Amino acid sequence: MQEQVIGIWGLFISAFISSTIAPGGSEAVLAYMVSEKLFNVEGLVFIATVGNTLGALTTWLLGILAAKKFPAEELLSEKKTKSLKVVKRWGIWVLLFSWMPIVGDGLCFAGGWLKLPILLSCVAIFVGKAIRYIFVAYIFI
Repeated sequence: MQEQVIGIWGLFISAFISSTIAPGGSEAVLAYMVSEKLFNVEGLVFIATVGNTLGALTTWLLGILAAKKFPAEELLSEKKTKSLKVVKRWGIWVLLFSWMPIVGDGLCFAGGWLKLPILLSCVAIFVGKAIRYIFVAYIFI
């Protein structure tokens, strides 16, 4: 029982870290746990999605803090400026792609910078990340 709790927390933490600025491999952790068939697959997908969404919202909040301190767009790196332009053009819908490596962090940061509505941002981020984890789990069932 204790190993199961540790495994679930490990998946959550891996998913959280994978969605912040730090690199991670939550897909590999999920794939391993699904292939071991010790846990409910839907529960694993949900835990990974929640952890990854909370990590993305951390990056989103960093965008809000950065906008307060550095309101001028000229101060951003080229990568973040591109993300800002994409989010300005497509709005909340672009956050469905927050699951993408490297690009996703910039989209979440830009969403916070632009002060997109948090509830709708959270839903878009959650849905995008859930689809990705469902796909990964499906491959390893």
